[in-house]
Amino acid sequence: MYQLDYNHPVHVHFIGIGGISMSGLAEILLDRGYTISGSDMKRSELTDHLESIGAKICIGQKAENINDDIDLVVYTAAIHESNEEFAAASSAGIPMITRAALLGQIMANYPRSIGVAGTHGKTTTTSMLTHILLQAGTDPTVSVGGMLDRIGGNIRVGASDLFLTEACEYTNSFLEFHPLYSIILNVEEDHMDFFKDIDDIIHSFHQFASQTGKNGKVIINGDMAYTGEVTRDLDLPVITFGLNPENDFSARDITFDSMGNASFTLLRSGREAGSYSLAVKGLHNVVNALAAIACSLDIGLSEEEIRAGLLSFGGTHRRFEYKGQMGTVRIVDDYAHHPTEIRATLTTAKEVDHKDLWVIFQPHTYTRTLAFLPDFADALSLADHVVLADIYAAREPDPGTVSSRDILNLLQKTGCDACYLPSFKEIEDFIRTRANGEDLVITMGAGNVVEIGEALVDRP
Repeated sequence: MYQLDYNHPVHVHFIGIGGISMSGLAEILLDRGYTISGSDMKRSELTDHLESIGAKICIGQKAENINDDIDLVVYTAAIHESNEEFAAASSAGIPMITRAALLGQIMANYPRSIGVAGTHGKTTTTSMLTHILLQAGTDPTVSVGGMLDRIGGNIRVGASDLFLTEACEYTNSFLEFHPLYSIILNVEEDHMDFFKDIDDIIHSFHQFASQTGKNGKVIINGDMAYTGEVTRDLDLPVITFGLNPENDFSARDITFDSMGNASFTLLRSGREAGSYSLAVKGLHNVVNALAAIACSLDIGLSEEEIRAGLLSFGGTHRRFEYKGQMGTVRIVDDYAHHPTEIRATLTTAKEVDHKDLWVIFQPHTYTRTLAFLPDFADALSLADHVVLADIYAAREPDPGTVSSRDILNLLQKTGCDACYLPSFKEIEDFIRTRANGEDLVITMGAGNVVEIGEALVDRP
């Protein structure tokens, strides 16, 4: 495999440069003096930003975008061999590597690297750590899978030896990484279009943990059913966190204010270690904070820096993000697209003052919808009213075997007030006529359902 030499910049071309992770890697290399070009199917704020700092952007992916000046081509899992640029680069014999391989090679240049893995919570925990590291003045380089206001986007290029990134398990991307700190938030069934079963997923997380760098540590949720399987035979220190006081880091005296934000007493090995408050909602974020605290303390940050960093973090975009008002009705958006995430979000919503809770849910991918049908219905039934949109296909063709109506049928059997509407316009009109008073409306899903909430919000 082609090996990137950080000290000898070359010309790197990104196929799909407008993606949130690809654009971030391109920006890191631009800062190191690399010549960067790339293509995407349409312009965006991310491509415009890259262009403004020196990248050459092509709209449309065509063979003529590949030329002899290119030394390396980077592509994502969504790019297939039939792609014109992929085929042209392959035919020309230009070295090619995946996005994940490039990220792993960049990470290897930073002695203190942190990889945040898990089925849920990666973006939030990475963002928490970003706030803490910045509060402590450590000047980290950060790649996060969401838009974070504190760094003005999804990437921050720093000058220190600290590198922080999400480590995604899909297509085993995180097996390209060898971080000094491997954080594992949770392990559950997901991405069943790639993994065979839960044992296959556990195997991948175990491999990720085992690849932790020399003198590194694994920081893992000790409350999981699979913690022992993921950490078995590891020849390096393991730090556990979770709500069970037997973990190395745990919490007690957990309370929530009227907005659902948590405060708690930290326990280290069962002993009180100070009080912490969060500016984000939900019990799940207490657990995320424990992971961030454990890592931050181990790299030598002070309790004061950690407290201030956590309290300064008000969430990332699309994570229980307040969008505005429709009259007196509050509109919130959330990225939840797995039953566990939905349950956590709706449990969090219960802590926020409101009358009726409305959820507008857009299932994400056919394979995930089919794999978790009963679980989706069970989680969504926590809402007072559920409105279902069509499945967001993402990378998948429609197999014709599952639809949002299947979730609807299961919800109606539970007695939940639920309906399916085929268009965003119909959903908007329905909510305008039905939600009122102090109701709370959450648009939910990893697709474009956020557009419904944005259309509902009153304009000044």
